Amino acid sequence: MTDDLPPNLALLPAGLRDLLPPDAETEASAVESLMDIFASHGYQRVQPPLLEFEDSLLAGSGAATADQTFRIMDPDSHRMMGLRADTTPQVARIATTRLAQAPRPLRLSYAGQCLRVRGTEIAPDRQIAQAGIELIGQDSPEADAEIVLVAAEALASVGLTRVSFDLTLPMLVPLLLDDAGLSAADRVTVSRALDRKDAAAVTRHAGPLTPVLTDLLLAAGPADRALEALRAANLPNGAGVLAARVEAVVAAIRARAPDLRLTIDPVEFRGFRYETGVSVTIYAPGRHEELGRGGRYTCAEGEPATGLTLFPDAVLRAAPKREARPRAYVPFGRDGASLRAQGFATVAALSAASDEQAEALRLGCTHILVGNDAVPLTAKD
Repeated sequence: MTDDLPPNLALLPAGLRDLLPPDAETEASAVESLMDIFASHGYQRVQPPLLEFEDSLLAGSGAATADQTFRIMDPDSHRMMGLRADTTPQVARIATTRLAQAPRPLRLSYAGQCLRVRGTEIAPDRQIAQAGIELIGQDSPEADAEIVLVAAEALASVGLTRVSFDLTLPMLVPLLLDDAGLSAADRVTVSRALDRKDAAAVTRHAGPLTPVLTDLLLAAGPADRALEALRAANLPNGAGVLAARVEAVVAAIRARAPDLRLTIDPVEFRGFRYETGVSVTIYAPGRHEELGRGGRYTCAEGEPATGLTLFPDAVLRAAPKREARPRAYVPFGRDGASLRAQGFATVAALSAASDEQAEALRLGCTHILVGNDAVPLTAKD
């Protein structure tokens, strides 16, 4: 029998990881670039707590995150608490409680970490950075368009200018299924077939909805083609209202950003199930992971809202590489204030070194202070 091996202190639970230098600073810098754009459009920053009582965290739109929420017992109040899986429901709570009397439309922004019970195959991380905006108290195509336009500008600030905004209508299929009166079993089968883009299964199980659902399924792609299919479908009741709304949103976006790449998938649904109108998912060319996601939802007491969350880790993987701040070695007894003013990170010697250049290289510096200048270092053979 052998003794147990000592624990590996670097081992973390699945889906969790340490972010090391320089990546942690790079992500923080990117988040602040995004937040600066949000602020420039009038979005004021809020900071909800990581933990809340379960009954408030999972109220309203938060109920959709229940199966992704970690729960713990509060040793002080003996009430159950939850770790947020998504920040949007918390911002909605703030808007309808602490900021209930604030003028509408209310524009709020946030940045922080979320923790989820499970990751996905494409995005296995369970701790997720978020940076987003919420526009509360306005139900209009212009409001839906604004979150897309602001997100596009924010992504451009970190070098992403060729992104695609995929507009979806998560309530469209449920409304059509309601109107058609399909059985519960057929509803489930048709929904799964649409999720898998399985036109043959839709044909077998959709009954009278087969022609319209097949046409909409095949129409997914560039916005103009999808809008043409939605018009041709002549959708009834609430489904028709949604189709008209997405067309108005596209027009509002193009009025200000005619070159922005827009696609529409009329029968797609992604994300937490609290979206009620036009939703959006952001992609970069050649990448399958989402850079951001959002859409229209309802706050407490039916107040309309829309918002969009960017995922900084995915954004940075898609964006051009951001160079780490150059590091300058400051010999013992010298002051590096002038270099910091030039954008250097200064590494001050805490004692005299016999070979200052070797010491600077050992500490990962790119420059050394000589006289009043930062002189580039070259590796020694």
